[in-house]
Amino acid sequence: MCGITGWVSFDRDLRDEAAVLDAMTETMACRGPDDRGTWAEGPAALGHRRLAIIDLPGGRQPMTARTPDGTVALVYSGETYNFTELRRELVARGHRFTTDSDTEVVLRGYLEWGDTLAERLNGMYAFAVWDGRHDKLVMIRDRMGIKPFYCYPTSDGVLFGSEPKAILANPLAPAEVRLDGLRELFTMIKTPGHAVWSGMREVEPGTVVTVDRAGLRIRAYWRLDTRPHTDDRDTTVATVRSLLDDIVRRQLVADVPRCTLLSGGLDSSALTALAARRLAEDGEKVRSFAVDFVGQTDNFVADELRGTPDTPFVHDVARLARTDHQDIVLDAGTLADPGARQRVIRARDLPMGFGDMDASLLLLFRAVRDQSTVALSGESADEVFGGYLQFFDEEARNADTFPWLAMAGRHFGDDSDIMRPDLAKTLDLGTYIADGYRTAVSGVRRLDGESDFEYRMRCICHLHLTRFVRILLDRKDRMSMAVGLEVRVPYCDHRLVEYVYNAPWSLKSFDGREKSLLREATADVIPRSVYDRVKSPYPSTQDPRYGLALQEQVKDLLARPDHAVFGLVDHEKVSGVAYRDAPVSTQAARHGLERTLDLATWLDMYAPRITFT
Repeated sequence: MCGITGWVSFDRDLRDEAAVLDAMTETMACRGPDDRGTWAEGPAALGHRRLAIIDLPGGRQPMTARTPDGTVALVYSGETYNFTELRRELVARGHRFTTDSDTEVVLRGYLEWGDTLAERLNGMYAFAVWDGRHDKLVMIRDRMGIKPFYCYPTSDGVLFGSEPKAILANPLAPAEVRLDGLRELFTMIKTPGHAVWSGMREVEPGTVVTVDRAGLRIRAYWRLDTRPHTDDRDTTVATVRSLLDDIVRRQLVADVPRCTLLSGGLDSSALTALAARRLAEDGEKVRSFAVDFVGQTDNFVADELRGTPDTPFVHDVARLARTDHQDIVLDAGTLADPGARQRVIRARDLPMGFGDMDASLLLLFRAVRDQSTVALSGESADEVFGGYLQFFDEEARNADTFPWLAMAGRHFGDDSDIMRPDLAKTLDLGTYIADGYRTAVSGVRRLDGESDFEYRMRCICHLHLTRFVRILLDRKDRMSMAVGLEVRVPYCDHRLVEYVYNAPWSLKSFDGREKSLLREATADVIPRSVYDRVKSPYPSTQDPRYGLALQEQVKDLLARPDHAVFGLVDHEKVSGVAYRDAPVSTQAARHGLERTLDLATWLDMYAPRITFT
């Protein structure tokens, strides 16, 4: 797991641009605290920051291979879980290895198969290959978009990086956001390829991007396709379990301490239990970590989203799986600390509006990193197996929009509560969302004979797996890599995603509940309390002191009416929230305050030029 960056300029010799390359590389220091490396030759320059996970002494980058026709150089971020099998195949084909790292397997695999290597990889990855034999750059991203990857086409080449901050460190890429960038920022629809920053684009999941003197070309090597599912219920459940056993076994491979992130929900509990069973074969115990808030369990108030506190279920799993468990307990002052907000914005490059859930995730990961370097997470199980409330809410299922947006306002707040009316009119977010929705559903293929209801549920699953999950994967990656923690997401294994996606909704919800297939496939390893528990999202503090702290911080900001944030949010509307008499203890009530503070922090930190055209 690492941070990568680079620059290709066909009109110059980049060996003369070492200072700029160093600046780009150092923005990735948090992603790779263990080592750094740069390489430049003619029109290509590559930078790398390393978090050592496999073959600690042997996996240094950039990694190069000399050939009679030119140098092939690689910078790679992520993990290839089937590297052992690929290595054996490459050795049989005559390749000789000097390290035990998966990085060298990817490099040798490219020498053998070119960019079709992508179809052979099982893992999470974003990597770039400078192929000096043909003077071209090849950029490849994993199928689900687990690892972030951005590029910025220039007049004579391209800039790229794991995160936008690496690209913005180059003078060729000004920090500018235009209207479409603002539209993307103020919606949760994750338009593929959109990077918010003007001129920048996301390397889309499942694609190969090639840059040479003729320009930039994109080839999709994977997409989520519709296929008939012919397995019965028992076979489907057994297949899901078999896949999970194999995935967990592969993703526990590391030369550094490992752990699981445990919330007490079905997703993380199943992974923790399976990991504990696997490690017990080697006489090891799995470490597990959970986030909690001071007084949350004793004073918990149920609502429509969260019916129970996490901690009792977390402890049930820890006892049954015999994990070495630790609760990371956070207080309101720590969550509301402006320093924590700054670290979140720096990690994400954008004010994404997750409030205390971002701060607590970052603080959890920082505590975990003190004891482990690799963590398994239950992220994406809700998208794969159908776990969110909107999968079952009739209004959301039938809405002519992204299902999560049909419910977001009442649970998480709405930016329209604080946005300047003139900006809202100019952005016309309703039209932007409607256009994005029509584009998103247009590519979902319907099976012959598929009922209207089953097809609608297929569309909803497809939207979550190709749009919504990418928002959460980016969040998880940025928060974890900000502290040098590698988080692996077993439920994103493309074999599992493809198989479960094509199971009809009647199978995914065969017992009338969410995530029926996952629950049944892991029933033998999880506590009964978790088996019976209703889905509960990532926790949010209910401590009223957190809301009070936000109000005081926003009042201080309101005393500076010339601050750039009031070009985006309405001073009077924000004042109404900050000075309201009613408590701001819920996520929806706090949203406007958190959003305003996030935007202000971002504007102070990045000083973007905002162009309203």
